[in-house]
Amino acid sequence: MAQLIKNKKKREVIKLVTEEQVAVALAQYTADLSEKYIKEKGCFNVVLSGGTLIHTMRVLAEVYKNAVDWSKWRVFWVDERVVPLDDCDSNYNLANEGFFKKVKKIPKQNIYPIHYSCSAHEVACDYESRLKTLVQNKVLPTSACGCFPKFDLMLLGIGPDGHIASLFPNRPQRYEKKHWVTSILDSPKPPPERITMTFPLIKCASNIAMVVTGKELADPVAKTLGGNCGCAPPPPIPCSELQMEAEGEVTWILDKGAASKL
Repeated sequence: MAQLIKNKKKREVIKLVTEEQVAVALAQYTADLSEKYIKEKGCFNVVLSGGTLIHTMRVLAEVYKNAVDWSKWRVFWVDERVVPLDDCDSNYNLANEGFFKKVKKIPKQNIYPIHYSCSAHEVACDYESRLKTLVQNKVLPTSACGCFPKFDLMLLGIGPDGHIASLFPNRPQRYEKKHWVTSILDSPKPPPERITMTFPLIKCASNIAMVVTGKELADPVAKTLGGNCGCAPPPPIPCSELQMEAEGEVTWILDKGAASKL
């Protein structure tokens, strides 16, 4: 039985037992939002991350294969490794092999991977430019302030240090306020060169799902959501900052390990 915690800031924490239950809950959650936004505006704008997320999306791709109107999906990436798209480190390649090839119904023109080049800065500028063109052409709506695109759903994970996307605690990119997309040349996790959406853009999403499994992530979950992590309060880690400042609804979907210190 899932344990659900709600508060007044449109925050929910769904505590489950196994990773399989998280995959099932994520599938239902995403399918429901897909149906809602397609009925409201005829499309569903989704932002993916890397890591274990694509594996956790397997139930969505398999069980809901014929229940979701995939033709109305538009897919983007919150961050990407600056490698060729067929490289084993590419988040696009991970999604293509583990999700798109299972679904087979998302139009190719509705999938927006990076345009690879050897310059991370150029890749970031190009991705931001493409997003701005989509906003100018009214393919993507803007946030209430009008400064950033507003996505329907961001599917995110976190790292043991509390990073989201490629916004790491000890890197300046987490404080970028002007650009929509920025580059990082010295990621503490390999590969070192990446691009990432910035915090102001991420926090504008209508819905953010924080999909977290594994006991090794219990500390940043506890630092963000409350609990005993056995350490003094540090400056806010990126996922904690997002929890506090996100404009839309934030839903945490956790397994027993990730929630073990709450």
